[in-house]
Amino acid sequence: MNKSVLIIAEAGVNHNGDINLAKQLIEVAADAKADYVKFQTFKSEKVVSVLAKTANYQKQNLKSDSESQIEMIRKYELNIDAHKELIKHCEKHNIKFSSTAFDLESIDLLHSFNLDFWKIPSGEITNLPYLRKIGELNQKIILSSGMCSLGDIESALKILTESGTTKEKITILHCNTQYPTPYSDANIKAMQTIKSAFNVNVGFSDHTLGIEVPIAAVAMGATVIEKHFTLDKNLEGPDHKASLEPNELKSMVTSIRNIEKSLGNGIKCLTASEAENIHIARKSIVASKPIKKGEHFTPENLTIKRPGSGLSPFEWDSIMGKTAIRDFATDELIER
Repeated sequence: MNKSVLIIAEAGVNHNGDINLAKQLIEVAADAKADYVKFQTFKSEKVVSVLAKTANYQKQNLKSDSESQIEMIRKYELNIDAHKELIKHCEKHNIKFSSTAFDLESIDLLHSFNLDFWKIPSGEITNLPYLRKIGELNQKIILSSGMCSLGDIESALKILTESGTTKEKITILHCNTQYPTPYSDANIKAMQTIKSAFNVNVGFSDHTLGIEVPIAAVAMGATVIEKHFTLDKNLEGPDHKASLEPNELKSMVTSIRNIEKSLGNGIKCLTASEAENIHIARKSIVASKPIKKGEHFTPENLTIKRPGSGLSPFEWDSIMGKTAIRDFATDELIER
């Protein structure tokens, strides 16, 4: 990945199955200056059974508890032609396309597009055939770890590396899969635990409301940030309400880039921007009253005041008892 934080604007299924909405999402992500806009690639019948139910947050957002999961996701499928059209639209708007495969057939489809990395979602982290198929490709992987223990992550890493992908190519995203995630459950310190446990690059896939938590994650060492966004939180669909609107996405990207700059190199030193303030903010040893040439310096005739362009107050002890080399007026900078 790049040295700078990789920002993935997660469009997901917020296009609602409408190619024109999907194109608008691409334009919003490009305008926000995200690195990638990411969609989801799947064949409904390959992903869920007819018996699978929708999650509680999906029922609330869809305002229906009668629709099965397969009925819900069928509406959001993108076919091959739609993928090609969206990739071209990304190229037109100078943003990179990505997508998450949710089944083995979709892995083959995305592989044909020669994407920059594989994004493995939290729900597939225990899917051994799926992990093995991606691992065999020995390409860059970003692995979300929602609903996982360290043991789950360890097992997934083992499958990926034994299948042929070197650990150096894998980034693990700490994640909580509740939409939206309560702030009390975000637990972004777990990202550092993952890094320490597995010696891998880490990042954060965020489902909290707002932009504060992903910004904090960057300050704590995230190398990748993934965040859902939408054109309008009031659109019907499972993920809109926990997504950022266009102005929020732009603010998040800008804030992350500012945080990146502010992290620096960790070396404590005088910076060019503050150098001009040394003489203004620091102090020097000055005469507290008129001093005649040959007179001894004492605490009674010296004091410390701004500006800092004279003898440093660190020299206070060493100058005591020395004789003045000339006359000094009140407040004049002392010279040896």
